[in-house]
Amino acid sequence: MKTAVLFPGQGSQTVGMGAEFFGKFAKAKSIFDTADAALGQKISDICFLGPDELLKSTENAQPAILTASIAILQEVLPFLKPDVVAGHSLGEYSALVAAGVLDFSDAVKAVKKRGEFMKAASGGTMAAILMLTRDKVDQLCREASRTGLVVPANYNSPGQIVVSGTREGVEEMCKLAKGAGGKAIPLAVSGPFHSPLMKPAQEKLAAELNKIKFNDPATAIIANVTAEHVKTGNMAKDLLVKQVVSSVLWEDSINRMLKEGIELFVEVGPGKVLSGLVRKIKKEARVYNIENTETLEKFKTEVK
Repeated sequence: MKTAVLFPGQGSQTVGMGAEFFGKFAKAKSIFDTADAALGQKISDICFLGPDELLKSTENAQPAILTASIAILQEVLPFLKPDVVAGHSLGEYSALVAAGVLDFSDAVKAVKKRGEFMKAASGGTMAAILMLTRDKVDQLCREASRTGLVVPANYNSPGQIVVSGTREGVEEMCKLAKGAGGKAIPLAVSGPFHSPLMKPAQEKLAAELNKIKFNDPATAIIANVTAEHVKTGNMAKDLLVKQVVSSVLWEDSINRMLKEGIELFVEVGPGKVLSGLVRKIKKEARVYNIENTETLEKFKTEVK
């Protein structure tokens, strides 16, 4: 059975994530220990103990989710070799570690910086637009941008697209979406992620990523920015830089995997947001999420 492993992005964090794996498995514990040493802070304590306000702050949430995801992955790899990997926004770093493109220690330091840069480039907001087609959302973004910049940030699934931009632009977009028969949900975020307003963060991140070694992928990986396969380490680095200001083509990425014969989707890391999105893209898809030892054992039993 051809299998994809998917990794969650920011917003999936929860206090206590990864704690069971840390306490039970040596390889998972080693990942948390490596993260603590690389960052010079106890990101493991923030994962396990919070408090929630500290964990969800962007500069902590990003390395925490990456660390928990890769720790859990250590206990999945002995019995599951993915044919392809992908991650949603921040989750793309987890996918690159899984594909052998990035060393985990380098990745966790990079996403710590990424979180700091993205938090600093604030001054806007985001909203989820539901029940409208992709073409309609694109059209309304262009109309709303006469009031203030707003662009599609995440094409998540049919009828669920997140937009990002200036506060004025996003508020106007929400009004237009409701007027067109859609639903608009403002999101509690620290900035206008995946929009041109992240340009200052993009420039700083590019300088950081230039210090890191990027290997060619050992496992197939599909990128957010293109929904295409990443061929080389240099391509992976360039796409991470573009990703900061570009739309996440998640629906396109899942459709690409389905077209290439993927039959089983396994979300590895905290939460089950991506599992839900896959089911919205293809209702009958076989999907699992592995976020704790209970879901790990369920997966091992059912897939065998």
